[in-house]
Amino acid sequence: MHLIWVSAGALTIVPDTFAGGIQTLDVVEVSADSEGLIGLAGTASEGTVTARQLENRPLLRPAEVLEVVPGLIVSQHSGDGKANQYYLRGFNLDHGTDFATTLMGMPVNMPTHGHGQGYSDLQFLIPELVDRMQYRKGPYAANVGDFASAGSASIDYFRTLDTSFAEWSVGGHGYRRGLLAGSPQAGGGNLLYALEWTQNNGPWVLPEDLGKLNGLLRYSQGTRDNGWSVTGMAYKASWDSTDQVPQRAIDQGLISRFGNLDPTDGGKTHRYSLSGEWSEKANDRWTRANAYVIDYGLNLWSNFTFCTLGCNPGPGDQFEQADRRQVYGLNAARTWYRDWNGRATDFTLGLQSRYDDIGNVGLYTTTARQRWGTINQNRVKEASFALYGESQVQWAEKFRSLIGLRGDVYRFDVTSDTPQNSGRVNDSIASPKLSLIFGPWSKTEYYVNYGYGFHSNDARGVTARINPDFRDPGYGQPVEAATPLVRAKGAELGLRSAIVPALQTSLALWRLDLDSELLFVGDAGTTEPSFPSRRTGIEWANYWTPTPQITVDADLAMSRARYTSIDSSVSGDYIPGTIEKTASLGVSYADGGKWSGGLRLRYFGPRPLIEDNSVRSKSSTLANLRLGYRIDRHTRLAVDVLNLFDARVSDIDYYYASQLRNEAAPVDDLHTHPSEPRTFRVTLRFNY
Repeated sequence: MHLIWVSAGALTIVPDTFAGGIQTLDVVEVSADSEGLIGLAGTASEGTVTARQLENRPLLRPAEVLEVVPGLIVSQHSGDGKANQYYLRGFNLDHGTDFATTLMGMPVNMPTHGHGQGYSDLQFLIPELVDRMQYRKGPYAANVGDFASAGSASIDYFRTLDTSFAEWSVGGHGYRRGLLAGSPQAGGGNLLYALEWTQNNGPWVLPEDLGKLNGLLRYSQGTRDNGWSVTGMAYKASWDSTDQVPQRAIDQGLISRFGNLDPTDGGKTHRYSLSGEWSEKANDRWTRANAYVIDYGLNLWSNFTFCTLGCNPGPGDQFEQADRRQVYGLNAARTWYRDWNGRATDFTLGLQSRYDDIGNVGLYTTTARQRWGTINQNRVKEASFALYGESQVQWAEKFRSLIGLRGDVYRFDVTSDTPQNSGRVNDSIASPKLSLIFGPWSKTEYYVNYGYGFHSNDARGVTARINPDFRDPGYGQPVEAATPLVRAKGAELGLRSAIVPALQTSLALWRLDLDSELLFVGDAGTTEPSFPSRRTGIEWANYWTPTPQITVDADLAMSRARYTSIDSSVSGDYIPGTIEKTASLGVSYADGGKWSGGLRLRYFGPRPLIEDNSVRSKSSTLANLRLGYRIDRHTRLAVDVLNLFDARVSDIDYYYASQLRNEAAPVDDLHTHPSEPRTFRVTLRFNY
């Protein structure tokens, strides 16, 4: 008899058992990426992506590595130093709410953030260093909590590189990028280093003047499962931004598609971190832990409504969002592998803790980046602690179950410049999970998933008692405090099949209920709680390798999002900005010879922009191409053509009221940010 344990995406095969326990013999591990998860996965909608699948993928922005997650769209409505906009499973995720992202065990999402709850800025990501990415959708895994209702992605960098390299990229619109990376042996381990410099102006009338400096040092010994690492990272960026603009300003000839209405918008940010990871894996147990400290800051100047406060000669509507914080965290987990009456079982017990010491999270009125008023200014201490357990049992050859329970405790402590909005609030929430996995039969496995999740709300809203915004007619009036932790409930039916030779396909039918939406507020640039909602959808993902040299991936996702309860303040039950249809098709070629390449086609469907669905965004289809040529064993040349067919489409659309200089009152209008036109980039890499 052989026991097979499936835990955290790794298949463990343990040799024959005998009375009294498991023999102490070597463990055989089988790793799998997105094309081989039958017998490993707990849902039809999870996967592991390897560096090989990213190698020939043309990218406009670093965060577009997340588009390997079927159905996920990455866009931008501002400068490229700002966090991207994300869409998945019927969500406009804004800058990350309801999609949790981690890098080397460190959280990327920021709660109680100056620009929006769950702000997830991946501009510091270096795609060439990504070793693998594990993604999940839905609230079915016990080891992910806040912001993971729609899904999550865990990204890890290499510990060692095959070869050290230096590369230089140039492209249209002033794009320049240099990257130096290597991993020499040192002191019995490996020292991974990387230094990245980027400059870009973009196609905008106002040059973006993006300047980015990014560095990493990672020392490691052993492997990911049996070893440890310590990583230091430093990232700093500044930029001028062209935000979304009213369509009427373009139609009237006041500005071009790439023009702006406030040339002083922009931002600056930094992220410094120190983290450590440790793991020890044996036949009957696996123990791992990680800790981190992050220093983070952002100053962001935006003007989404332009002149509602007057521009002739009034101050205009620009505002600044500021965020300064230190983040501390410690996570640990242990898995025990056992034989329970002849049934292979594993049990995981884990704890997660995080403390955000936010020295200042504030919102200020500004003109040309000069402050002239304070809307709110707060010091926040937000702490969370989670304990979770998860058990998997192989009940029969064709049936296993995965059951989990997670408990989270939060403490919000706000000191506001408006004393009535100061206070302390504690809250807790329990999240049970259940997955039933049947098969495989005829190389096809079936999944039934049900689980609870949550997202936290901004601490400032949790303790709010009065409206602090002097621009608002309701200034000084009582407001209802936000619910600290908002329940999510998900269900999914799915299958994964390899019945067709060389083709892996998965299909998922899902539903997700939220007790409260988080919606973007244009005039403040923040999110606020809204009505409860329900989303349903279907996803179909495929990975085909017709030859060893060619891989094809294709996916289709359709969803429906509606409020389940509304009041007279809205005219319908559509959720503005929610995604309904996405599709992608990718082809890559690599034979180990001189030529390589990749072509990607992405469809971003139309979306409702107002609750009664009377205003909708248009769809967009973009294609990106990469061609690579190996000059010799040390030198490689790559050419990227982004927006290959020069599609004249939008990256993002909103619908809200704004006021131009020549207007006497605000006007409801479509506000758009165009996709970048066809752009060429050339990269020369030298391995040494």
